[in-house]
Amino acid sequence: MPHPVAHPRPLRLIPSLAAANLRHEWILTLCLVIALAAVIAPLLVLLGLKHGTIETLRERLVEDPVFRELRPAQTREYSPQWFVDAGRWPGVGFLTPTVLPLSSVLQVPHPERERERALYDLVPTAPGDPLLLENDAPVPRDGEVVLTAEAAHRLGVSAGAEITGRVTRARGGRGEAAEAALTVAAVLPPRAGSLARIYAPLPFVLDVEAYKEGYGAPARGWPGDSPDPFLSFDGVVLLLPEPLPPIERTGLIINTGFARIGELDTDGLAQRLGWSPPGEWQGYDLFTPGGTVTLSGIRAVEQKLRGRDRVLLPYVQDVRLTAGTTELHPVGVSLDRADAERLGLPALPWGRFTGRVAADGQLTTALADLGRDARVEVTAEGVAPLAFPLRIVGASPLERPLVPAELLGVLRTAQQRALEYDPDQERFLMQRGGYRGFRMYARGIDDVPELYRRLTDQGIEVIAEVDAIQRIQVLDAGLGRLFWLIALLGVSGGVAVLVASLYAAVERRRRDLGVLRLVGLARRHVFFFPVAQGVIIAGLGLAAGMASYLGLAVAINRAFAADLAPGEKFCTLPPGYLLAAVAATLLLAVLSSLAAAWRATRIDPAEAIREQ
Repeated sequence: MPHPVAHPRPLRLIPSLAAANLRHEWILTLCLVIALAAVIAPLLVLLGLKHGTIETLRERLVEDPVFRELRPAQTREYSPQWFVDAGRWPGVGFLTPTVLPLSSVLQVPHPERERERALYDLVPTAPGDPLLLENDAPVPRDGEVVLTAEAAHRLGVSAGAEITGRVTRARGGRGEAAEAALTVAAVLPPRAGSLARIYAPLPFVLDVEAYKEGYGAPARGWPGDSPDPFLSFDGVVLLLPEPLPPIERTGLIINTGFARIGELDTDGLAQRLGWSPPGEWQGYDLFTPGGTVTLSGIRAVEQKLRGRDRVLLPYVQDVRLTAGTTELHPVGVSLDRADAERLGLPALPWGRFTGRVAADGQLTTALADLGRDARVEVTAEGVAPLAFPLRIVGASPLERPLVPAELLGVLRTAQQRALEYDPDQERFLMQRGGYRGFRMYARGIDDVPELYRRLTDQGIEVIAEVDAIQRIQVLDAGLGRLFWLIALLGVSGGVAVLVASLYAAVERRRRDLGVLRLVGLARRHVFFFPVAQGVIIAGLGLAAGMASYLGLAVAINRAFAADLAPGEKFCTLPPGYLLAAVAATLLLAVLSSLAAAWRATRIDPAEAIREQ
């Protein structure tokens, strides 16, 4: 008896046989396809509703930067370093300083009615400002501003118009004003804010604040004072030719800003001043533990000692200057010629103590053994590194360099406030100590709660739309759990139906599968027969389910079109979700057919012969 000849490509034959069998039993196949579509379509619609609803709400929050803003609820000082550190926090999309509310007011005359002058909030901005960029407005450059819709309406201007910003202040009992020509770079839509505001670059806002405080802005031609640093000292040494009575000694710390007064011997004078005056001098140390001495305190002591023969020497301890690799420990003394001779010192080029931070280069002169008429670049420690030139005008009579007491007062202030040296004006200037507020925007609405918690942990009270965002997150999580519960129930039913149907089909086709084994197909070939049927049924059910979903999605979106903005959909799924649904359905179909496939491999070909 000749052996049966196997099909040359059995794996190609199996799918065609499986499809032919499904066509032969088309009524049963149609029932299975409808059953699967009845499971797939509702799941896709439910997932589409979840995704569409949450994404619509989320996009409405994301597209409006107001929901990503965190605003300080109180005024306090924020150091420049705080902005550097906070700008590196995860989730921070934009951060810029702001100034005091009273200093951020700009007067703008109406372009056509000069006498009509209204006040507008001046808000600083910087590159990357989401409130401007996400409302199709550019970040203004120097000389440009961006107006809110309300501000533009009041002024009657549009983008490209020219307006005049007017800053006023009262100084010395009289009013002063400065003006700046500004170009309107853009007008924000109403959704960006209902208040009349002007967004301008941060340097312009800082210049406005400085002018209101009495300082000038030379770059803009606005006159005013220079931000000279104040002088601060660790204490004052009082030298008298005779001891001071106890009552008068106590009076020197009443209403003067000093807290204590103590006697100094020769060693104590040397420790405080860096040198010991010759002769019979009675020394007293006036100081405030843990605090500094200002010029007003020194003036108050001078008033109480008026008419007495005395010498007041403000001192600062532990000031170090670095000149290259050399470390200098200067002594600060400012005396007129007569007092210098009495204390055993030569005439000092800078003269007596004035308490002024003059801009004539006199403050940075010194007596040191570094070569006459030398110019040495030195660096002082402080809040920020302070570099300045030190002009040597002679040799020091002491073992340490001798500098004006005012210079040490400036360097003592530099330990509390950041200073800078202007080489053009040859003077020290006070840098900004800090800012009174900030504008912060999160990268996304999901970052807002974490930034809110981080700010509150630092003791910073902020205003943010945390409640609205958390409601969306809770709704998203709730709908997600509900969907997966329903999906688990529906998928379990669909898998059960598919497993039972395929297994029953194998039992019905036992003889036919046995014949296939007789004609030469191996067990592994027969294994794929129910698998192919499961994939075909799943594919047909998936197509019917997706068609039903698309029809229902269109109907739902049309029904709720009146409540949706252009481009929004109430029921929608991204392509990635649909591809995942296809892959999941086919995978479940394959898994569901494994029991039937295993049963098919257990069919003995002899059964087909016996039934014949």
